[in-house]
Amino acid sequence: MLFVVVVEFQLKPGMRVQFRRLIDANADASVRDEPGCLQFDVLEPEGEGDRVLLYEIYADAAAFDAHRKTEHFHVFNSASESLCLRKAVTRCGLVHSGANVVAKRSS
Repeated sequence: MLFVVVVEFQLKPGMRVQFRRLIDANADASVRDEPGCLQFDVLEPEGEGDRVLLYEIYADAAAFDAHRKTEHFHVFNSASESLCLRKAVTRCGLVHSGANVVAKRSS
């Protein structure tokens, strides 16, 4: 079963641009350099400029644990800590994916 992480950040006012630079670099490095990181999306809820969500898919929980040991994660985590008021992490198993339906539709 694929492993999903949903992360919610509540940023300090005015920190979005700085935070986005850091998280975008972390997301890029994760999918580029980690074979177990299959998807890493950065989301901004409409009308909520100080809130950012992450949707990450890993091959398994071990791949997520490996992600948390990478240099790019440590750089992001330490540099972003002062920009955030709150961080919540939800760990999930992916039980159904609409992407599979789309893939079948286009074949």
